[in-house]
This record gives sequence, C-alpha cells and structure tokens, in this order.
Amino acid sequence: MGHVVQTGGLAVQNFVSAAVGMAVAVALVRGFAATRTGELGNFWADLVRGTVRILLPLSVAGALVLVACGAIQNFSGIHEVGRFIGGPQQWNGGAVASQEAIKELGTNGGGYFNANAAHPFENPNGLSNLFEIFLILVIPFALTRTFGRMTGSVRQGYAILATTLVFWIGFTALMMWTEFAHHGPAFEIAGGATEGKETRFGVGGSSLFAVATTLTSTGAVNSFHSSFTGLGGGITLLGM
Repeated sequence: MGHVVQTGGLAVQNFVSAAVGMAVAVALVRGFAATRTGELGNFWADLVRGTVRILLPLSVAGALVLVACGAIQNFSGIHEVGRFIGGPQQWNGGAVASQEAIKELGTNGGGYFNANAAHPFENPNGLSNLFEIFLILVIPFALTRTFGRMTGSVRQGYAILATTLVFWIGFTALMMWTEFAHHGPAFEIAGGATEGKETRFGVGGSSLFAVATTLTSTGAVNSFHSSFTGLGGGITLLGM
C-alpha cells in the first residue's frame, strides 16, 4: 500500500474505529447512570468529540515522542539500504510515527510494516516500547474514572480501576514467571525463553507488551512469532 492509502485510509480508520468504541462506552455508561430523560446521547456528537478532543491531541503528542525515540516520519519512496545474501535489501519510508501513535492509542493494532511493532522503524528501542505500552493502556484505564464521574460515584470508578489493575498485574506476573522460569543451559544463558522474542526488548519487554495487547484486544505485537496480524479495532474496556 502506498502513502495515500496508509495515511488517508488506514490511519483514518484507526481514528474512527477508536472513536466509535469510545462513543459506545460512553453510551453504556449513560445507561448505567439512568438519567431522567433515559437518553443515551448523540452518537455523532460523541464520535466527533472523542476524535477532536482526545484522540487527535494525544496522537500528535504521541507521534512527536515516537519521532524523538527514533521512529520514522516521512513520505520517502523505496530505497536500497544494503546488500545481503541473495541480493539488495530494500525498505520503504512512510508516515510511520503518526500512524503508530493512533494505532496504539486506539487499541487498533496492525502496523505500517508486516512485522508490526517488532519493526525498528515502528518501535526503535526499549523506551519507545514502554511508551507504546502506555499508549495502549491509557484510555482504557482512564475510562474507569469516566464511569465514576458520569455515574456520580467516583468510588465505583475506582472499584473498576482496581479490578483492571488486579487483572493486569496478575497476568503480567504470570507471564513473567512462565517466560523466565525455564531450566536448562540455553535458557540460563539467554536469561529466559527468547524464542520468537524481539532481542531489542528482551523477554521482559516482550511480556509486558503481550499482556497489554491481549487484555485490551489490541492487534499490535512486538515479537516476530506473531507479528503478521491484521488491523484490529475499537477501544476495549480493560477488565469489562
């Protein structure tokens, strides 16, 4: 796919998909709130507000951080980057950082390149890896407070937040234990089960990313054994 399809098609879909999920979540909360009118709100208004007031500003800031971390952001064509066994290696440029930001922020998944967030142009280093995990989790966790504020009971929002934290911490601990607790010389030398992992992030970084993407139903991955994934969609309420 060319730059126009990526930026004008898939990136737009990433925004709309996430905004639809947020609008549905807000409508669900209004149902719990049981207002006098019994109305669930205006879907179009919620869609526009979510896109303009939340997704766009956070995506601009996220893209700038990713560029600072080393992600590419250009409209460069295909160019040769070196010669390897079997012939030259060619890579394409692209507006990767801007699409990567809304890909993670909107829990969409997919990626500019086939390798998804395991590709160094999308996820250059350990810092960008942690930042992308933050982007994946920030809106689902924030929606728990939204629930409390809209229903008039912040304590209920905190209760849902505590539940999501228990799920996230528990599954992260379980993942870490299963990935690191291996016996044998190969595992001991490598420091864990590194099959399929991205060596730039290690077992820990890959485990954190895997748990975050699974609990939020995000299609993004940062390891090569499952990097060929399609475009996901929508905000998923973590733990709900």
